[in-house]
Amino acid sequence: MRIIAHVDMDAFYAAVEERYNPRLRDRPVVVGADPKDGQGRGVVTTANYAARKYGIKSAMPITRAWRLANAAQRRGEPETIFLPGNHRLYREVSERIMAVLAPSADAFEEASIDEAYLDLSSLGSFEAAAERALTLKREIVAREGLTCSVGIGPNKLVAKISSDFKKPDGLTVVQPEQVQAFLDLLRIRVIPGIGPKTELLLHDRGIHTVRQLRDLDLFQLVDWFGRWGEDLYAKARGLSESPVSNEWEPKSIGEQETFEHDTLDAAFVLERAQELARSVSQRLGRQGIPAFRTVTVTVRFADFATFTRSHTAREPLVTAEALYTGAVRLLLPFLDHRENPTQKKIRLIGVRAEKLVRAPAPSSYPRRDLETGTSGEEPNP
Repeated sequence: MRIIAHVDMDAFYAAVEERYNPRLRDRPVVVGADPKDGQGRGVVTTANYAARKYGIKSAMPITRAWRLANAAQRRGEPETIFLPGNHRLYREVSERIMAVLAPSADAFEEASIDEAYLDLSSLGSFEAAAERALTLKREIVAREGLTCSVGIGPNKLVAKISSDFKKPDGLTVVQPEQVQAFLDLLRIRVIPGIGPKTELLLHDRGIHTVRQLRDLDLFQLVDWFGRWGEDLYAKARGLSESPVSNEWEPKSIGEQETFEHDTLDAAFVLERAQELARSVSQRLGRQGIPAFRTVTVTVRFADFATFTRSHTAREPLVTAEALYTGAVRLLLPFLDHRENPTQKKIRLIGVRAEKLVRAPAPSSYPRRDLETGTSGEEPNP
């Protein structure tokens, strides 16, 4: 019998900020881009539960979050604190939490900086797994002063959905015979992979709950979504065979930046692309990935029209300079009439390395630092 737990830290970035800055406690806190009095660019990274009462959510444009916060303050609600975030601190806290979780399970998988899966099958019962989860929750509170929500189910899919069922500081246990009844009443958005566009498409076809999704036959879903329809068919039934494993590896690594002002200044755009390429290269090095073959750029114009372009090299690329050179080649047409005939200004660019090569890079491909121009092996992070 498989028993899987999903541990999800509650409003993690904002909670860490509150933990280390007592003046923030019991105040609405938003971590993300600078709102600049309603003129900022970018999005909300995390909002604590006090801010969520104002309607502020993760991934919301920071300007909308600022307006909602101002409206709440005019109603007499507490002022919202906007913070840029301290990602080094978040990573340090995350590492300590993962060190608490990992030894407690048969298998452990860090899904992101603030969530993890635990295989607790050897405990033999869901009751024992629930006791283990309560113990871990208490230990995290004692060590870090932070709460988490835990979902326990017969697979990763059900565990993840159930961890979000009672937040914050919740514990939800869904035994195998309860899975379908638990899922059926939930909105389709709880299914991992269903985002705003798919949700709208299904709503247009009268599908609002998991039960209604489950009533569709496999052929209908495949007709609508191709092979992904098969995945939806299984998820609507709470089926998943995905193992708990930390052997997952990223398929790509990228960075993007929203500019303070829309622009067509080529020197500025290319300078920011250079910085993004340097950051991506550093992340590749930290993850022990010596090379890549595909360079991809993203360009978003002021009217939010968004385009991606890619180029795949015949031989592995190993330097930040190569990543930057490839990005420039793809970006330049967006700065002239080839890809931008009406000369729209650019709002955002992204640079991404794909088709990652995990075998040791050949010695004939020395890594070159983009800033210093020196060759040789990088120092260990």
